[in-house]
Amino acid sequence: MSSLFEQIGGEQAMAAAVNLFYQKVLADENINHFFAGVDMQRQGRMQKNFLTFAFGGPQNYEGKALRGVHAKLVEKGLNDSHFDAVVTHLGATLKELGVAEALIQQVAAVANTVRNDVLCK
Repeated sequence: MSSLFEQIGGEQAMAAAVNLFYQKVLADENINHFFAGVDMQRQGRMQKNFLTFAFGGPQNYEGKALRGVHAKLVEKGLNDSHFDAVVTHLGATLKELGVAEALIQQVAAVANTVRNDVLCK
């Protein structure tokens, strides 16, 4: 069986998804403040590489551990409601790109496997 990465559409689909995803995230007043001062081009590349790896694609992610990256954001109030908003935006992005609901549910399940690391629990 092909990986979730391949089922979603591979490299091109992942790049399109990350771009649309960050448009949604940056438009959300409940979470966009966490990205103030962030180099969004770099952020997009890192996110694309992370999601590619997380969904079973090529391992190109060389970023820091999730706990270390998000610890300062947790200090600024990052919590489950913010994580849920991000997962919701990811799902909406994939739906907008025509990804099947069953695959979107798999993506949400994968995203939730890193919840505790992102929120430093």
